[in-house]
Amino acid sequence: MAKNNSEDKPRRLYFKTYLKVINNSVGTNMFRNFYVETDEQGEFDAFGDGENSCAFYVSAILVMFNKMNDIHGLVQSTVDDLKKSGWQLVEEPRPGDVLIWEAKQFSDGSKEHIGFCVDANRAVSTSNKTQTVVEHDINFSQDKRKVTQIYRMADWDNDTSTS
Repeated sequence: MAKNNSEDKPRRLYFKTYLKVINNSVGTNMFRNFYVETDEQGEFDAFGDGENSCAFYVSAILVMFNKMNDIHGLVQSTVDDLKKSGWQLVEEPRPGDVLIWEAKQFSDGSKEHIGFCVDANRAVSTSNKTQTVVEHDINFSQDKRKVTQIYRMADWDNDTSTS
């Protein structure tokens, strides 16, 4: 049996895999619930069965690829972690970038939204209507919701692992 040398070891393509995971997540229900407990309210689903799960979705994907430190439930704490984790603000979106949309008024308050760019005109994020991950126009078509921030990670495929 031949010994495995460093030339035989496959190089991991994290960024390509990351883009595929984002595209493959469309339609999933797996990011719609996150349970918490307080003395005052007891146990409850902090994301309202998917109505407020965008930060959870984005941060969970980024944690999976070791491009963020923690999973978050709020857009602002996700943005703070993006900055700490080396994501840079850029002007024009490219596939894989994290997008922040302007706040929109809902019955329970004004909320920003966060998701991923998948091409020049398309994005993937959670939908408060379907309570799943959806692909949509980058500005939400009829809603005309403006992207206010775009974050990009420059170093994706630097594989320093030994496994």
